[in-house]
Order: sequence, then structure tokens, then C-alpha cells
Amino acid sequence: MKQIVLKVHPKDNVLVALQDLTKGQIIPFNGSQYTLVEDIPAKHKFITESLPTGGAVTMYGVLIGKAKQDIPVGARISTSNLKHAAEEYQLSDHRRTGWHIPDVSRWKEKTFKGFHRADGSVGTANYWLVVPLVFCENRNVEVLKEALLEELGYARPKKYNDLTKQLIAAYQKGINIDTVEFSEPASDDVQAGRHLFKNVDGIKFLAHEGGCGGIRQDAQTLCGLLAGYITHPNVAGATVLSLGCQNAQVAMLQEEIAKRSPNFSKPLYILEQQKEGLETDLLAKAVKQTFAGLVAADQFTRQPAPLSKIVIGLECGGSDGFSGISANPAVGYTSDLLVAMGGSVILSEFPELCGVEQEISDRCTTQEAAKKFIDLMRSYNARAQAVGSGFDMNPSPGNIKDGLITDAIKSAGAAKKGGTSPVADVLDYPEQVTKPGLNLLCTPGNDVESTTAEVGSGATVVLFTTGLGTPTGNPIAPVVKISTNTVLYNKMRDIIDLNAGTIIDGEETIEQCGERILDYIIKVASGEIIISAVRHGQDDFIPWKRGVSL
Repeated sequence: MKQIVLKVHPKDNVLVALQDLTKGQIIPFNGSQYTLVEDIPAKHKFITESLPTGGAVTMYGVLIGKAKQDIPVGARISTSNLKHAAEEYQLSDHRRTGWHIPDVSRWKEKTFKGFHRADGSVGTANYWLVVPLVFCENRNVEVLKEALLEELGYARPKKYNDLTKQLIAAYQKGINIDTVEFSEPASDDVQAGRHLFKNVDGIKFLAHEGGCGGIRQDAQTLCGLLAGYITHPNVAGATVLSLGCQNAQVAMLQEEIAKRSPNFSKPLYILEQQKEGLETDLLAKAVKQTFAGLVAADQFTRQPAPLSKIVIGLECGGSDGFSGISANPAVGYTSDLLVAMGGSVILSEFPELCGVEQEISDRCTTQEAAKKFIDLMRSYNARAQAVGSGFDMNPSPGNIKDGLITDAIKSAGAAKKGGTSPVADVLDYPEQVTKPGLNLLCTPGNDVESTTAEVGSGATVVLFTTGLGTPTGNPIAPVVKISTNTVLYNKMRDIIDLNAGTIIDGEETIEQCGERILDYIIKVASGEIIISAVRHGQDDFIPWKRGVSL
């Protein structure tokens, strides 16, 4: 008989509905019976013990909220009867770094085919970047995009142009446009095989709205992020456009590049418009130099590399009530597998670690790292509270609708992506990953800001779990989309790559799903699988200005 409810942790006083349950239904579980006093939609939770006003609700073994009113057995927890609450935390003298190291013998001899760089890193792709140092150069970046992509075979097919032409024709003839049907092209892939440079995956343009105005720290942070992309293993070189008078100066970018790569040797062409003079001179020179850079980039070919060279970013977006019991823990097991093989993983989204601070800080291998994590969490939350917000306001309407009632319940599930391994390092945005193992990176919970940051810190593949459906991608790193439930996977298969709903359906264990994800990553990292976000050209890039973003 298929399981219909789940108790995540022995200490919990809620059960998760794995399917829609109805009022009056009697739910047997572990020798007890619970009569539901209202309908419980799938993904939501109901109380297993009567709670007075102020009573604690526990899930994942941690405090996730307190009752606003008396809550009877069999009632659904919701924003009307539950408020956010989380355990207090403090710096501990004890390091709890023991963990169950998974068996990785199956992958011991496996490799992936990547692009080897002079600094010893290995990329999962080979891109050329065009980077503006300030938003004033975005228009010139667009001109370069028009000049390069079509002619070099990197332009995306104009998928909906025929539909527009048909609508125009129908309108002009007085035909009802509702009768015009869209015909899906045979393939929406980039024009594979038509690239002049066979070993270059593409040219990516990192347009942004920063570089001047704001505060000087914004410029320094932006240069750090851009330096992270320029020195990234998935990048062969870059063309940088500067106006000349902005806060984000060329010297600042070069300083940040040197921090990350002291022996930086990639082709890097920097053009300053106020020095070059005429726009035509600037852009003609940029096209010529970019073309020369592509010639150099095309000399790289994929070669075998150990799996320890893969750096995985861990992200979730459009989360639902199943995220913390299917896709997130499966990704967490994948993380543990890679860490056991000497690889690096990045767990970010600090507003979504609210309520699990004690456990995570205790897992830090050093007292210094634990203190850094706690200081970052407290200062971040304090900044949010100073403008009338706070981590408790993190869950989105979509999160709440699908069972993530408080930030603590969302965070406890989100943290599962980090697996169980010790925390090797704590990084403040936009610092770079330098250590193998689990790394914590301070970012917002915002999907694109966080994914942008993880890649800037060195992630060569990102695992992105979603329960509602999120198309997020990245210009230079494949963002593998993993659904938490089978309904979503079947509904939005054009943007979802893998289904972890098999765990909810009882078809796989968390460990089996985690192993399947790792096998998939190896193929993605080798260029054997082109994931959905790459096929669709989903090149989301939003730098974080270190303001209050949840």
C-alpha cells in the first residue's frame, strides 16, 4: 500500500500529506490514528498533538513555528494559526564534524571530460565573455551581440517569428486570430554544427545595471563578481568594455582578478570608450579582438579529469512542501558523494538557513569559520529588520500556498541540500571557493542573485531544485533543474531536467536518487547532455549589491 503521510523526524509533531487528504479521514500512522478536522492538501502538514496558544511546532527535528491559537489534532498548520519561530543559537566550543561517509567505490575510476585551465581548474564548458564595467556600456554590448552571434552560428533560432507572421496575415485579412495555431519547431536547439569555432560553446554577454552611482563598495563587489566570472574554469577569456569615468575602474577589476588568479594568463581585452574616441573605432576594435580571442579559445578541447575537479552550486527556487523531503535531501546525498571524492560544493541562500544555524555552525571545521557564519547571519538579519523586514518574511506566496508556512520550515528543508558533511569554509560574497568540501556562501534567497553568486565563486555546475517550476539558468554554468514532484515534472518537462518526485512516489530512496543525479552531472559536465536552461538560452545574471534582498 502506498504511503500517504510522512513523519520526517522522530521529534516532529506534524505529519506531511503525500497526497490530498479529506476532512473526517482517519489516518493510521505508527500505531496511532488521527482524524482530520479539515482537508489537508498534498504537501501540507497536520498536527499530531493538541497545541495551546504559544505551543511549539517541530519539523525536521527543529522548531519551525509557534501556535497563534489553540490547534487541535488533525488540523492543518497555516499562516492563520502558526507564526514563525526558530531556536536561538550561539557560538559553540564543540565542533561536530563527524559524518557518515558514503561508499564512492562505484565512481572511484570515473572521470569527466572537461576543459583544463592553466591554474589547474577544469571547466565543464568553454565560453568567451563580453563584460561591461558599467551600465553605460550595455548598449555597446548589445551591438557586439548583434555583430557576433548570427555570423558565428551562436544565434538562437527565432522560434516564434513564424507565428507573428501568421498573426499579421490573419489580422490583415480580417481573420479571427484565435484560429491561428502555433506549430512547435522540430528542435529549439542552438544551431549545432554551424559554429565556426567547434570547441567554443558560445559568447556570453554579462549586461548589468551597476558600476557607477550607489556606494563605492558596490563597485568593488561588482568587480569581484566579474573577476570571478573572468577567472572561472568555464571561461576561456573575455572582452571588457569600460566607459572610463565610472566607479568600477579597470584597475579595480584587475586587482580582483589578481586576488583570484595571481598568475592569470587568459586572453583579456580591455577597451575604454573615452580613450578610444569614436564609437565605430571602439566597436570595430572590440569585434576584431573578440574574434582573435575566439581563435585562441577554440584550441581547447575536452580531456579526462577526476570528478574531484567538479564544483557544484546548490540552489532551490519555487520551493514547495515536498522540497525538503525529496529533491533537497537527494541533492544533499549527491553533495556528500562529491565531497567524499574530494570535490567542492557551495550552499548559499543565508536567509534560508534561519532556524538551523546551530547545527550548521557546529558542523564548521574551525571555530573561526563558525564565528564568521554566525556573524554573517546576524548582521544580514539585522539589516533586514532595520528596514522593517526580516528572515521571517522570506517565504513567497507560492511557497506558502504549497506548504512552506514559515521561514524556519522552508529553511530546515532548504538546508538539506548541503548533505551531512562538515563545513570546510565560510565565504562572504563574492569570495571564491578555494577548499574542497562543503562551502557556505553568503547570498540572498533570490534565485538569480544567488545562482549568479555561486557561479562567480566557482561553481561549474549548479543543481537547482524546484517544486513549482523555475526556468532560471546562468550564462556560463549549466543549471540542472530537479523537480520535487512528478506532477511538476510531467507538466513542465521543457524546463525540468530530472525528477526527484520518484521519492514521494515510493519508486526510489533518497540515496538512489542522489546517485542518479551524480551520474547525470558527469554527463552534463562532459558535454554529453545539454540541459534545458542551456537549450533555451536562459542566461540569467543579476549581481547582488549587498542590500536587503531575501
